[in-house]
Amino acid sequence: MARAFLLVLDSFGVGGAPDAEHYGDLGSNTLGHIAEFCAAGAADRAGLRSGPLKLPNMSALGLLEIAALASGTRPAGMPPPEHIFGLHGCANEVSKGKDTPSGHWEIAGTPVRFEWGYFPTEGDAFSPELVDSICEKGNLPGILGNCHASGTDIIARLGEEHIRTGKPICYTSSDSVFQIAAHEMHFGLERLIALCEIVRKILDPLNIGRVIARPFIGESAATFARTGNRRDFSVLPPEPTLLDRLVERDRKVLAIGKIGDIYAHQGVSRVIKANGNDALMEATLEAMDEALNGDLVFTNFVDFDMNYGHRRDVAGYAAALEAFDQRLPEIHRKMQPGDVTILTADHGCDPTWRGTDHTRERVPIMAFGPGFRERNIGIRSSYADIGESIAAHLSIPSGRHGRSFM
Repeated sequence: MARAFLLVLDSFGVGGAPDAEHYGDLGSNTLGHIAEFCAAGAADRAGLRSGPLKLPNMSALGLLEIAALASGTRPAGMPPPEHIFGLHGCANEVSKGKDTPSGHWEIAGTPVRFEWGYFPTEGDAFSPELVDSICEKGNLPGILGNCHASGTDIIARLGEEHIRTGKPICYTSSDSVFQIAAHEMHFGLERLIALCEIVRKILDPLNIGRVIARPFIGESAATFARTGNRRDFSVLPPEPTLLDRLVERDRKVLAIGKIGDIYAHQGVSRVIKANGNDALMEATLEAMDEALNGDLVFTNFVDFDMNYGHRRDVAGYAAALEAFDQRLPEIHRKMQPGDVTILTADHGCDPTWRGTDHTRERVPIMAFGPGFRERNIGIRSSYADIGESIAAHLSIPSGRHGRSFM
């Protein structure tokens, strides 16, 4: 039995990217700064967590050694484990962006060598011509926002006006993305999804990576909350990914969370939606029971990025990491001889950093399974090594961009 389970801790960077300065992120370190804040008591929150960062299971998979390898320092306050299990190392990103599609596509063996299209950072984000086209084709009275913004902030600020006027809230970030927030009931979820499909086609010539539907509920700024019905409309990867290569050979790819959206549903056998890290973990455990020889279970744990990294919530990020770490033994107990589980990330989102955007960082690689011995795999030159390692493990031909560390 040879199966693979690929778990992406969305935004869990470990610092040290050699090109971080180019992105304005020199010194960013998601793990390192969270641990530092926890050790100093600055990430304590009554009823949520307290004290140094506690990740005993990931530490036993080499996380502290990974941190030292990636950024030159071990996370503050975290004791070393008695033993280390499995393969551990980190990887540089060679893709041009520090966004979700670039990171995930590169993980699956397809780096992004081209430049994405981006929206201006000063003044209106979207041109009058683009807004007019969206309003005409989407039958809209206008849009709100038209700026760079944090999703939760702009919904709190403009949500009531959106309900009153019927104008969707449109905004962007430093990523190549067009986001549309709208109320599930007053605007309608199906209408929001249809609008995003229209905007996706309009933006194709601009090479914008994603259009994201951000539905929310509530009746006032104090009660607005985003729901789990988010949808990402991505462009297609520039060439076949690991997922395509598996499906072509009649292997199943079980895509959990937003994985299907990220790959534009290409190379995906079944999409399994879940909202929140705990539900995503439950879905992963169920998919492990379903997976057969040669199959891949691929999960994105989005809460780290969406709920804590972008919101610059250090305590929330730390608590989410600790909760995830506590559930790792459940993954291990489901594994069978020949299986491999790989933990990694797609970029950083240092919650102590300026702004609310992703940070350019190296990502961790922790690979374990029955029979895997401890080995330091060093600093990999590309995330693509992760995908090619899974290809080797599942006995399919290798791709062009990475090298297996198995």
